[in-house]
Amino acid sequence: MYTENQLAAVAKRENNTKRAYLVVNRLQGKHIPVNPDNFFDMTASLSDKIKASYPNEKLLLIGFAETATAIGASLAVNLNTPYIQTTRENIDNVSWLNFTESHSHATEQKLVRDDIADIINSIDRIVFVEDEITTGNTIMKIIDIIIKEFNCSIKFAVASLLNGMNDDSYEKYVSRNIDIHYLVKTQHDSYTEIASRYLGNGDYFKKNLSKPNVKINELNISGMLNPRRIVKANEFYEACNKLWQDIKLRINISEFSEILVLGTEECMYPALFIAANIADTGKSVKCHSTTRSPIAVSKEQEYPLHTRFELASLYDDDRTTYIYDIKKYDCVIIISDSSNKSCIGINSLANALIKCGNEKIHLIRWTK
Repeated sequence: MYTENQLAAVAKRENNTKRAYLVVNRLQGKHIPVNPDNFFDMTASLSDKIKASYPNEKLLLIGFAETATAIGASLAVNLNTPYIQTTRENIDNVSWLNFTESHSHATEQKLVRDDIADIINSIDRIVFVEDEITTGNTIMKIIDIIIKEFNCSIKFAVASLLNGMNDDSYEKYVSRNIDIHYLVKTQHDSYTEIASRYLGNGDYFKKNLSKPNVKINELNISGMLNPRRIVKANEFYEACNKLWQDIKLRINISEFSEILVLGTEECMYPALFIAANIADTGKSVKCHSTTRSPIAVSKEQEYPLHTRFELASLYDDDRTTYIYDIKKYDCVIIISDSSNKSCIGINSLANALIKCGNEKIHLIRWTK
């Protein structure tokens, strides 16, 4: 149904000696602005593969932070399963399963141990959800940790949009009876060379932490469910729907023709959900998210990303994040589950949006 060119674009990692390239998904709604319907059509296709494979099993879906959090949530909603994501954020009063991603710029990953302990004996299979798998080593690490920690014989599977595993990596999974599902098989042999061709001469903008010269309409909306803890997918969906109903009451969407909905780091699914509902009203809508990923940008037309703004994180003033390829919209709606009350992160994001001509900016803080 999908081809490699439809989903995968090769980008250049910045200052990463472990892997020179990054596969950027064109429809994922992370780095590249996307029509939200394209995202949900894509995840529905992957959901269908899981549904057909395990019609009678009780599943737990685990999405990987930060890029696969929305994919995992979307699959869980489609399959009506429990869902939890890995995270790099802190949660008080929980114990953790800790593991690493060897090739990543932000290597530490965590999964709430307490929640896995509560559910492990009532499910048949854990399905790990990723945007793209190259070696499968990171997922194998957490599988080994779960088996050792809980002394369990539970089954495992992996679902991803893109699969770039070579024969050796694939055989490691086959030998352990771990199923692999994906939409598109990618061949990574040429990716390093492709990435090296790009000049990296795009437009780079440093953080601007000053107070914005445009007023930001900041709204606090309660009812947030945190998928960093296990949630029932239908309840998470209803919480996102309530968020949408509240936004409709507080922002007059009908005033605008072109709208951008922005997620923040791991908080991707609620932004895509809101964007899809706005699109259903007939508006032109794009969605993407801030990210920890420092990707080179380049002026070549075929290169996926051309403009990069450096930001302070909405979650941690000292963390650097990024947003790519902003354009001018009639209205921008930022959806964040950050509890950090500092204005530094939102100042940097607002200034990036304003520099691109955006003047109507709403910040939705989704709270418990």
